[in-house]
Amino acid sequence: MGESRTLTKRQKSSLTGRLAAIVTALCLASATMAVQTPPSSAASGAAGERVAEGRRTAHISRTEYGVPHIRARDFDGLGYGYGYAFAQDNVCELADQVVTLRGERSRFFGGDAQSGQESDLASDTYYKGLLRAGTVRRLLGQKAPLGPTTELRRMVEGYAAGYNRYLRDTGVDKLPDPRCKGRPWVRSITALDLWSLVYDVNGATGAAPLAPTIGDAKPPAAGGDGTKAAATSGTRAAVALVQGRRDPAAAAFGSNGWALGRDATRSGTAMVLANPHLPWVGGNFRFYQVQLTIPGTLDVSGAGLYGTPLVLIGHNRELAWTHTASDAQHASLYALRLVPGDPTSYVVDGRTERMKRRTVPVAVRDKNGELSTVERTLYTSRYGPVLSVGWTTKTAYALRDANADNLRSMNTWLAMGKADDLGELRAAQDTYQGIPWTYTLAADTGGDTYFTDSSSVPHLTDEQLARCTLPGSEEVPGALDGSTSACAWGSDPDALVPGVHGPSHQPRLNRTDYVANSNNGPRYTNPQSPLTGLPGTYDDAPRLGQRAQLGLDMIAGRLAGTDGLGAPGFTRSTLRASMLGNRVLSAETGRDDVVGMCRAHPDLKATDGTEVDVREACAALARWDTRADADSRGAALWTTFFDRLLETGPPDTWRRVPHDPAQPLTTPRGIKGDDVRVRRALADAVQDFAARDLPVDSELGDVQKWAGIPLPGCNGDKGCFNVLEAGPDSGTGTPAAGAFGTSFLMAVELTPDGPRTHTLLTYGQSANPASPHYTDQTRLFSGKKWVTERFTAAEIAHDPALEVITLRD
Repeated sequence: MGESRTLTKRQKSSLTGRLAAIVTALCLASATMAVQTPPSSAASGAAGERVAEGRRTAHISRTEYGVPHIRARDFDGLGYGYGYAFAQDNVCELADQVVTLRGERSRFFGGDAQSGQESDLASDTYYKGLLRAGTVRRLLGQKAPLGPTTELRRMVEGYAAGYNRYLRDTGVDKLPDPRCKGRPWVRSITALDLWSLVYDVNGATGAAPLAPTIGDAKPPAAGGDGTKAAATSGTRAAVALVQGRRDPAAAAFGSNGWALGRDATRSGTAMVLANPHLPWVGGNFRFYQVQLTIPGTLDVSGAGLYGTPLVLIGHNRELAWTHTASDAQHASLYALRLVPGDPTSYVVDGRTERMKRRTVPVAVRDKNGELSTVERTLYTSRYGPVLSVGWTTKTAYALRDANADNLRSMNTWLAMGKADDLGELRAAQDTYQGIPWTYTLAADTGGDTYFTDSSSVPHLTDEQLARCTLPGSEEVPGALDGSTSACAWGSDPDALVPGVHGPSHQPRLNRTDYVANSNNGPRYTNPQSPLTGLPGTYDDAPRLGQRAQLGLDMIAGRLAGTDGLGAPGFTRSTLRASMLGNRVLSAETGRDDVVGMCRAHPDLKATDGTEVDVREACAALARWDTRADADSRGAALWTTFFDRLLETGPPDTWRRVPHDPAQPLTTPRGIKGDDVRVRRALADAVQDFAARDLPVDSELGDVQKWAGIPLPGCNGDKGCFNVLEAGPDSGTGTPAAGAFGTSFLMAVELTPDGPRTHTLLTYGQSANPASPHYTDQTRLFSGKKWVTERFTAAEIAHDPALEVITLRD
């Protein structure tokens, strides 16, 4: 008789991986495979596969909606397959990102070309400066945990090689995407380019949004008064983001995330809902769905940001997790007191320090196509780079970014993808401390849930914040006093790098019912166990927003069975139905107030003094079911009305019940129908519809579209959980016609038999308008439909849309 023993989780994982490989081989042998035509340089392999000889090997199995499942024997091959698959779908996006990261936009597009609201020349100056300073190379020179692990280095090298293989096989002149076909800026990439991209993503709440402001910084002219033109709206939004202040007018980052434990589900198994809100246009923060498998080592499925080599939100067999944007501060702006007569010197503790200068040459193409080199100068203080905004003869502002030394994020996410339970996930985050600017919500097969803000947060005490925060300027309010070292960041003994809070001071919560977040700070992660006593850098705004209130109300209603979805407790179907129920909290608590007002006053005065008949609008709102479905009639009018109302002043002044700290989950609510601002806002909304020749009962999807497809959802400040902001012309390929909001949806249940998952990538796998995967999932999103994920080898092999490529390099 053989010895009987219990397998550990890791041994089970290894055995499962070996069995999966066997099942895959057997299933693929019998599957009908649709593949690309091999190039002349490729040798033919098994029937239906494309094979070329070499040291890296990867299998790319694409299932319905173009989702690639990459399988390899090592990290070199895994990266190789991932880079190749991504290039097939989004070669233009990564090529364009690399142009930015190399500081070459002015070279290819001209110095007057625009990136958002700032000039390319200023952006190029910042990124050229990073390269000349060797910032990313220096971080790559460190050993793990500070630098990347060996596995990750191989993964990134393979990714670059896979992307370049696609370019070589296809040819730039024959690329399927007309936006970059034959363009000189589409070139091979390097591992350094990818690590630079990772570094830029990590700085998304620090240096990255201020890149043009850093690149354009220069001291005031001699003899001038040092006054500056007002900052652009883009700069003000970036400053607000860096300081941890949400700008309601700016679509920056957001998300909803739920981890539901064994006490919240009917089956007693854990579930996770992922609902990140990010821009739909531009490659920097679009998601790409993928499964990455090395049998016995890694098997993780989910989505990662374009160009990043890993799954950032996803699950394996034992564990699932998501992220939401943290409301903590991840950088500080310091006000520098300048030396009279020398605007490039400043005073700290009574001593003068000179700003460091770095000269940066930037190639610029003029309107005639001729290249020239422009010499630019970057200025740096002890705190970090100096900004152009607010630089006068008396004051300048500098940025200290908590992620300025962070390439550790990929170490963290790879270790999370390998984790077997919440304990190992926590150990991964504590070991590498690389999560840059998000909360983490997770659950495991034990039925437990976990919340933490393990992101990089400056070590500033509440006393420092109170003493050091200055009134600042209109452009940079609330900067810290840079003239004294007493306002500098401290540190924790358990912090991997100086200047930030270590794991022992990070907010954390374990529950068996749920943890939830909608960018509302840690306090009400679960109202039954409020997280209090945190440093102000983590929780400076305990008041809940409308979206956060709605999310918690949705959970409470499902646990009580009062939401109309059946018996208490979550199931996979009720989780999906909750996510896309498209409730609008502001309407649920205020629509009847507005209808009562307009029925009593059918003629209202608009802002311009015009008397407006609102009878039809009033009837439309009365008939509306208060949902933001694509075909809802009344939702479009309500969102327009509410936008106008938000512009009139603080909501508590026109709310029927203002915010009450003793009732954080249910106040404010209602709308004062007798307030002149409320009446004027409705009249203005009706005028707006008339000006656009739209009926007041137009469907929401008539005014909110992507590539002609009607979209559900609305802005979170109106109390929409399913956040979506778009215009009628969205999807035309120009940033002005972009959309923002729900991007990658994942609803996963961790059953004893493996994960059961539904996903939805709202804008599809490809940003190429000519691709069949450009809007295929957008149509699903419009109709509240989901994609059933294929995770196991057998599920993948039996997909009727299966396409398989085997790559060897």
